[in-house]
Amino acid sequence: MTATATSTTALPTVLTARALLLDMDGTLVNSDAVVERIWRHWAERHGLDGDEVMKVVHGRQGHASMALLLPCRPMEQNLADNARMLAAETADMDGVIEIPGASAFLAALRGLPHALVTSADVALSTARMNAAGLPLPQVRVTAESVGASKPDPEGFLKGAAELGVDPSECVVFEDSGAGIAAGRAAGMRVVGVGPRAASHGPDVVVRDLTQVRVEDAGEGLLRLHVG
Repeated sequence: MTATATSTTALPTVLTARALLLDMDGTLVNSDAVVERIWRHWAERHGLDGDEVMKVVHGRQGHASMALLLPCRPMEQNLADNARMLAAETADMDGVIEIPGASAFLAALRGLPHALVTSADVALSTARMNAAGLPLPQVRVTAESVGASKPDPEGFLKGAAELGVDPSECVVFEDSGAGIAAGRAAGMRVVGVGPRAASHGPDVVVRDLTQVRVEDAGEGLLRLHVG
């Protein structure tokens, strides 16, 4: 299936790929309760509107969000602030649960080429996947692995390279505007997951992962039944 950057394919549909690249927050793990608590508190401390802050932070590394929200602040302060927030997020697992269908989806991918590509660091991604009862993929691209946050495509390109698959033969699963833009910039097709995804132009949008079924099509191909 090929779709333009401005069109979304009607469901149901079938995609083929050689590898899947999976975002974590909002895609595999519902961490919205924690993200709201942490970032709205941060917004209040800095005199910013919480609703406007929440429009920016999903999908990006924290320091990249801060750079957009406080453009005059030195990056050193953003990095220090981000480290404190990551520690707070890693300590707060209240309300962290799997996105419906994530467990079965990851079980179906066992032994097939896939990677986690997240803006969280190792500690946070490990804690949230564990809290949601989900297995960590063997291949993981975390905040420590990249020099640029989503919407830069670096993370997805690194994931494809580690799996030894051409970017054009990968399908990304994402929920955020920044993540969908990163997948697009990497030359990959994107399955949008959840309500945030619909307005950012993914190839296909699903309510959650119960609407996706994966099968091994042989000869190194994966077949995705979407919808």
